[in-house]
Amino acid sequence: MIAQGILPFKIEHTEELITPRSGLALFAEVIRTLKVDKRVASFFPPPGSNRGYGAWEYIEPMLLMLEGGGRHIEDLREIRDDETLRRLIGLRRMPSLSTYGDWLVRMGAGGGGEAMEEVSEEVVGAILKRTGTREYTLDVDATVVEAEKQGAQWTYKKVKGYQPMLGFLAENGLCLTHEFREGNVTAQSGALKFLKRCWRLCPKIKYVRSDSAFYQAEVINWCQERGFGYTITADQDAGVKEVIKTIQDWKPLVRPDGQETDREVGTAIHIMGKVQEPFRLIVQRWRDPQRLLFEPNGYCYHVISSNRDELEAEEVVWFHNQRGQAENYIKELKIGFGMEQMTSGDFAANGLWFSIGVLAYNLTEAQKLLFLDSDWRSKTIATLRWQLIETAGRLVRHGRRMILRLTTSREKFQTFLRVRRLCATFH
Repeated sequence: MIAQGILPFKIEHTEELITPRSGLALFAEVIRTLKVDKRVASFFPPPGSNRGYGAWEYIEPMLLMLEGGGRHIEDLREIRDDETLRRLIGLRRMPSLSTYGDWLVRMGAGGGGEAMEEVSEEVVGAILKRTGTREYTLDVDATVVEAEKQGAQWTYKKVKGYQPMLGFLAENGLCLTHEFREGNVTAQSGALKFLKRCWRLCPKIKYVRSDSAFYQAEVINWCQERGFGYTITADQDAGVKEVIKTIQDWKPLVRPDGQETDREVGTAIHIMGKVQEPFRLIVQRWRDPQRLLFEPNGYCYHVISSNRDELEAEEVVWFHNQRGQAENYIKELKIGFGMEQMTSGDFAANGLWFSIGVLAYNLTEAQKLLFLDSDWRSKTIATLRWQLIETAGRLVRHGRRMILRLTTSREKFQTFLRVRRLCATFH
């Protein structure tokens, strides 16, 4: 017998119904449990004919593909060719892969991106109703999505692309809402409008954290009026620099664990033009070796504006620094779900694609929050794929019943059962 390879095994073809991604069936069950299919039907127009494909028949395979690790339209082949998975979840037909790009362009031009945002926001609302959190912290941040597309605009990072704005809830990592923007639209643009939209979607927001994009009089005034506690990185304009010079009460910045840092912290009261009430500046300073070559007292500064007077200066610093978690959420969205690349040269089509990515991200967070044990909540999508989604299963039939037989540990088998039972009792 001629050996097939170096290692002592043979490769043979089988007609058995086997899927390498049994965990996607669980994800599909979560999707149906949260009624995403019905929400899509309510926001998207029906197909033009009885034989045409509806929006959900395009969106569901894309959600499954992004969850499974696909990054491009061509990766939908893996969903199309996985006959076992399709039978399990009832995905009877799929549009031709060549039509997905055209559908994104067509639906994008018809307001599909905004419709997808509405769907994602409704899903988040359904999730929040199931959590017992009494108050939330909103972290707002913009990110650059580099795209060498003909219609893409130059960003402040000197690359062409887009600059979507996103609002995350710090307590659970959900993307409350987002706004897909051209690359030359600044993060400061429409800040108050975006903040009001977030508050409308989640009235339990009590705290707002942001970089200097939200350092605006109208934003600060609105937060004061609504009783929001805010910490916003301040622009070091001429007025702020003069205030820094008046600070005398510098003291070592101490970590929450009691360890001192190489920084000092001080506070001052600042009155900003058009702001109705004065607010506090919490200033960090540290020596810069390069500045010391030219200035005897060369310091670098980082300034936080805040109305959280109930907190000590150090507490404000550490609270504000936690907004860095939003950068991890954005990294998960862009790298974990492939949103660092766009599929089209059309702005509206890319906006719809990005909105589908945000929905896939939120559905994954929902699965971890509502249907998996707490141990899963800190896991990234990459770990989720390795430990849950990429589970081999064989589909067998007994009469009219379908049975998925999993080749896995008893613990993982119990996880599958838990998710299905919780989905069955979800109301």
